[in-house]
Amino acid sequence: MNKQLFAIFTTCLALTMASLPVTQAVAAETAVSPEVNPPGDIPDSQVFIKFDSPGGFTLKVPEGWARTDAQNHWVFNDKYNRISLSNCDLTQPLTLDFARTVLAPDMEKAGHAVKILKIMNVKMKSGDAIRLIYESNSEPNAVTNKQIREENESFYFAKDKKLVRLDLSAPKGADNVDQWKLISSSFRWK
Repeated sequence: MNKQLFAIFTTCLALTMASLPVTQAVAAETAVSPEVNPPGDIPDSQVFIKFDSPGGFTLKVPEGWARTDAQNHWVFNDKYNRISLSNCDLTQPLTLDFARTVLAPDMEKAGHAVKILKIMNVKMKSGDAIRLIYESNSEPNAVTNKQIREENESFYFAKDKKLVRLDLSAPKGADNVDQWKLISSSFRWK
């Protein structure tokens, strides 16, 4: 199971079994240096289309990006940019305290040299959400084993005992602020 699917699994597991301790030990990984001229800017001319998820939500995604589907998990990527969506059942309220004590530590354990920068409540058009801003190393390239330093944002949306996690990743220093705002603010429950 790759690290990002493991992170989604541990988030869902944490939400349903928050009282159980996490027992998996992960070796510490050193953060890689960011690229000087990072690839990965989503062009301002990028066209976005509506993704109508079987998981009960919609979201705008870049047209033409590769898409991978798994049960309750969808990934869109192009070069070093990645959008990951997952959903699961929620058995307790999604609060800022829960994000600080469970979600962020699970993300640090499951990821590559994760450094949490900010955790906050945000008001979105679809309702309140939790937003985590962090840096991490990418998955190693399957051919070269090279990793890059990434900047990431994760949004957690909850409604009617359902949780959706939206992850946005790009090389550190890429300019995707406007595009990430368009994507995250386009989230709607069906």
